[in-house]
Amino acid sequence: MTDTLLAAFKRIMSMSDFQTSWIQMAFYGSYFLLALPAAILIKKYTYKSGVLVGLGFFIIGALLFYPASITMVYGHFLAALFILAGGLSILETAANPYIIAMGPEETGTRRLNLAQSFNPIGSITGVLLSKFFILSHLNLSSAEERSGMEAAELQAIQSAELTSVMGTYVGVAFFLLLVWILVKFTKMPKASDEDNNLQIKASLKRLWQNKNYRWSVITQFFYMGAQIGVWSYTIRYVMQELGLNEDDSSTYYLGSLILFSGSRFIFTGLMKYFSPRVLLLASAIGGGISTLLVISTGGITGVIALVAISGFMSLMFPTIYGLGMTKLGKDTKIGGSGLIMAILGGAVLTAVQGQISDMTGSIHLSFYMPLFCFAVVALYAIIQNKIQPSGLKPGKTFEE
Repeated sequence: MTDTLLAAFKRIMSMSDFQTSWIQMAFYGSYFLLALPAAILIKKYTYKSGVLVGLGFFIIGALLFYPASITMVYGHFLAALFILAGGLSILETAANPYIIAMGPEETGTRRLNLAQSFNPIGSITGVLLSKFFILSHLNLSSAEERSGMEAAELQAIQSAELTSVMGTYVGVAFFLLLVWILVKFTKMPKASDEDNNLQIKASLKRLWQNKNYRWSVITQFFYMGAQIGVWSYTIRYVMQELGLNEDDSSTYYLGSLILFSGSRFIFTGLMKYFSPRVLLLASAIGGGISTLLVISTGGITGVIALVAISGFMSLMFPTIYGLGMTKLGKDTKIGGSGLIMAILGGAVLTAVQGQISDMTGSIHLSFYMPLFCFAVVALYAIIQNKIQPSGLKPGKTFEE
């Protein structure tokens, strides 16, 4: 839903690509700031407590879309998104290491890929909600036409559009309130590494000395820049190349997510026969080639290449996460927060991509940013087997 907001607010408030990228900066900036506090929370209490607190923040943030739609101030929507995304940061910081800790470490990456194969179902649902309840309700007046309207007329149009945005998010909030109740009263298994012994300074020191972990955080930062950049500007690219409006262009974004979802199941199956590192390298190369086609071609060929990128990206987040979490032992929760903080790349690099688009006047050239990001992912895949921890017993770290 958040990715489609860039196209929505560009239309509603006649914004530049860089101005709309503040949506991603607020969203993923919150991921960065809340991840470590979330790790401390679940270290002190339980993974389940992290899930409940995360859902609670999400619900509050989504409900704040209501007063934001009344004030019609862009900053108020960004504040609501910041709180909502903080909840998601806490959720991911709790859920990802919980999944890895539920079974043998050697199959943790595959298990996380399987679990995250279901995430795109939510993404697809979000795009459908946006398509039918937000994008289809946008007034098709251009920025030039809006600038010539009377203030009262423009305000009435924007109010109706922002009400559509608000109603969708508030509806999701009430649904998640039911999820919160279900989680609260569901007995969840205790993971093998759950303890409340806080040694943050020592954990951070050990993590910093772990070369594989350091590289995985850097790689995750750039991967998230690629993913969010590609998805944030998919609708813009399709609108330009095929001459469609936001509603019709979102169908191609929906196709990207369907491919993303199906590819995750396929890659999870392939992990029976190929190592996660090898599959990560192949995906990075495929994503890079597709991005080159997006830059160098256009029309339906460029759009198909843009959709194809999502198929290659589907493996990357959980695989980088799983490889980075190898042999972290009692540092798992704090280590997991670092990999979630790396999601900040989705804010920083998407803003850079928006600036490139605005400065060059070419959405094509802006895709050099995700191309560079895929090169970083490929580099990590090449060197990962040389820098990963070796000779350690499961659950042990370097200083132990």
